[in-house]
Amino acid sequence: MSEADAGTVAKVAGKLGFKDGDLIQELGYDDDVDLDLRDSIEELIGSQMLDEDDHDVADAVIMWWRQDDGDLVDALVDSLTTLDEGGVVWILSPKSGRDGYVPPAEIQEAAPTAGLHVTTTAGVSTDWAATRLVPRKRQ
Repeated sequence: MSEADAGTVAKVAGKLGFKDGDLIQELGYDDDVDLDLRDSIEELIGSQMLDEDDHDVADAVIMWWRQDDGDLVDALVDSLTTLDEGGVVWILSPKSGRDGYVPPAEIQEAAPTAGLHVTTTAGVSTDWAATRLVPRKRQ
C-alpha cells in the first residue's frame, strides 16, 4: 500500500469516531474483510480489536455483514450485549455489485427492531460501506 493510501485508510478509521484506548469488538470476521481498514483501526485504538468470544464492555462494535450471514436483527441484538452505554455499532457491508451486497433498506428495516437507529452511511474502502447505528434514546 502506498503512503497516500495508508493515510487515506487511517483517515477513514478516524472518521468512524474511534480514538486511542477505545475497546472495539469485531464481529463477522472472515477472509473477505478489508485488512488495511482493520489494521488502521487497530493502530488508531492502540490495541487489537476484541473478537466474538470476548465479553469485555466495548465502546463500539464493528460488524462485517453479508447477505447470507443470517438474521440481521438477531445479530444486531447480540451485538448490543457487550456494548457500553452510548456506544455505536458500525455495520460494514459489501458495496453494490460486490458478493454479499446488503441493500441499505434491509439495514434500515432491521435497526429499529433491534432497538437501534441508523445515523450515517459512508464508503470506507473500495469494497465495503459502513452504516452507523446508535441505540434509540429511552423515553
